[in-house]
Amino acid sequence: MKIAVLSDIHGNVLALDAVLEDLDRRKPDRIVNLGDCVSGPLWPQETMERLDRLEAVTIRGNHERQLATLPPDAMGASDRFAYNVLHAEQIKRLGDLPKTAWIAPGILAVHGTPHDDNTFLIDAVAGGCLVRGPTASIAKNLESVSAQIVLCGHSHRPDLVRLPNGTLVLNPGSVGCPAIDVSIDPLVVTESGTPHARYAMVHVQPNGAIAVDLIAVSYAHDEAAARADANGRPDWSYGLRTGLMKAQS
Repeated sequence: MKIAVLSDIHGNVLALDAVLEDLDRRKPDRIVNLGDCVSGPLWPQETMERLDRLEAVTIRGNHERQLATLPPDAMGASDRFAYNVLHAEQIKRLGDLPKTAWIAPGILAVHGTPHDDNTFLIDAVAGGCLVRGPTASIAKNLESVSAQIVLCGHSHRPDLVRLPNGTLVLNPGSVGCPAIDVSIDPLVVTESGTPHARYAMVHVQPNGAIAVDLIAVSYAHDEAAARADANGRPDWSYGLRTGLMKAQS
């Protein structure tokens, strides 16, 4: 069985289209989308329309929850942009997505952790950046979960960790947002280092062996960056062009 794992599209329909084109070639048996689908200063409506046509299991991320529950004046800029262009029915559907899902026996999909969509499962903060956290901390976040594989997103940082009990924890990275600040005060950033659209492919062999491909796909990132600029988000534009966050002056 081949499972394609997508996460954190953030309204970047150009990156999503490039990933879907790559999937046409790889032909997965299942597609999983780990949430944070449309929030961002790019193409929320177009991204929603693409996802509506995609046969995928989709998990609710923290941005879907925020879109569906927060008043607009309490939203961040990325959620407000999506809120202002989506229909009420679309926002309700995003809010009604499941918080977790078992994709196959032993394979659990979440956005952040199984218990909190706004907590990083794999990551910790070091030097103002997200990095891989201690294995013990990752295991603690999963102490009530028994799974062969846990699929998570939220941090936008691709990684694969094997815990002492044998559980694999996979973050495919972000399809549409390769670099962003995850905290303003203090400033904490996550950076993939390139503008590629990221996703992963999980291969489950008949004998139970598991292989994982972390995949980076080229796309018209300059066009996405120009869209962010046009919508008043130079921070996003720089991240989309470089996969890095601009140094603070």
